[in-house]
Amino acid sequence: MVPSVGFLYPGHSAEDDYPVIERILGDVRLPVVHTLMREDAHRVDALLDVGGADVLSEGARTLRGLEVAAAVWACTSGSFVFGWDGAAAQVEGVSAAAGVPASSTSFAFVNAARHLGVTRVAVAATYPADVAERFAAFLAHAGIEVVALTSRGIITAAEVGTLGRDDVLDFVAANDHPGAEAVLVPDTALHTVAWLDDLEARLGKPVLTANQVSVWEGLRLAAGSVPRPRPGLGTLFAEGPAGAAAPDAIRAARL
Repeated sequence: MVPSVGFLYPGHSAEDDYPVIERILGDVRLPVVHTLMREDAHRVDALLDVGGADVLSEGARTLRGLEVAAAVWACTSGSFVFGWDGAAAQVEGVSAAAGVPASSTSFAFVNAARHLGVTRVAVAATYPADVAERFAAFLAHAGIEVVALTSRGIITAAEVGTLGRDDVLDFVAANDHPGAEAVLVPDTALHTVAWLDDLEARLGKPVLTANQVSVWEGLRLAAGSVPRPRPGLGTLFAEGPAGAAAPDAIRAARL
């Protein structure tokens, strides 16, 4: 049976990354349910609304009807803005409504970095500075040091979704840091998955992007283990299990 992982995605911007990943992997189903976005703004109050329990539970109930094996809240800023404990409670609500294991893009970044053994990162964020700093704080809570943090200052997801290949490559490359073991690009509104190998070739190190880690996390939850190695989606998907898997970020937070 083809594994199916469901994604809750706010509004419309770069959701076409998911069918791209479906085509690359060839043997998974990645249905996307669009959740309500009352205001498209990378602003803390708007993001708290985007990730509200009422909004996510409605989408999660739709995923339950699709009989997915796992669910992911595919919004980085709409999860880390709640803080570590708030983001964990958010995921618990999604899991309860969907009836399957769940996670979010913020926790996906942490689990992906741990899987690759990465503890020092550069962050190339499309967000305004105050929002980007909250992502750095979320990573710090997980023991991941941000050695360089860049904020592009784009307010809307719609604008982020218009950035093309050259712009994305130039932006990420310009915000690498020699002390970073990987570069994290935290916005599911940004198209990246078709260019992951290009990004890593240019930087010479792993690049973790929001839609990429969201799918990896969903497949990990659905299978109960790290996904098997696959080409075409960067180092994260190319690296299979190596000994004991790193602890799940959400479970570890409760230990």
